[in-house]
Amino acid sequence: MSFMQACFLFFAAWMSGVLNSVAGGGGLIIFPALIVTGLPAISANATSTLASCPGYIASISAYRNELWAQQQLSWLFGSVSLVGGMLGAVLLLHTPASVFDQLVPYLLLLATVLFTFGNSISTLLQIAPKETAQNSSCFQIKASFVQLLISVYGGFYGLGISFLILATLRILGIKNIHQMNALKVLMIMCTDSFAIVTFIIAGVIAWQQFFSDGFKKFSHRLNSSCS
Repeated sequence: MSFMQACFLFFAAWMSGVLNSVAGGGGLIIFPALIVTGLPAISANATSTLASCPGYIASISAYRNELWAQQQLSWLFGSVSLVGGMLGAVLLLHTPASVFDQLVPYLLLLATVLFTFGNSISTLLQIAPKETAQNSSCFQIKASFVQLLISVYGGFYGLGISFLILATLRILGIKNIHQMNALKVLMIMCTDSFAIVTFIIAGVIAWQQFFSDGFKKFSHRLNSSCS
């Protein structure tokens, strides 16, 4: 990797960190940037997932009170996300590179649509369940299944997952924005963590590119969480 490519990735990571700290969707910047520097699409996707994870880890401390206040949902969604993230990563690794290359434009389009219209879609689909619904077995089974599908997508590709999660939480009747963001950060971190372990074992992480952008995201997200 040349010096100019390293500078380009550093700037892309900074922009991605700013976007993630404000609204999410930073992967729409860093994933194409990694491809531009010459990485294959699968390696770029795996490296982008790893680069985003430190920022979410730093954000967990800012939401610890909200997560503690909803321990049941936190354990439920976190556990399901771990399993789904690993399944998605395994699915990605068993997808031929040529097939994934053909899917990338459509996946980017999907992520862009989610980023642009995520709030409008979730508002249109929002359900107003009874206050006790979140404690029911039916709610928990339904929520677990939906989150499993989202986390599989997150392990496989991941761009736009934050908007899928927020839309799902609204549909399920969770209205407090701080609780939603806390659960979102937890679920993405759990999804990414098992996916990352799978990617590391498979040897598809581009470590040189990661060290150019991963710690920039971590420092920016940590500063945003503390402010």
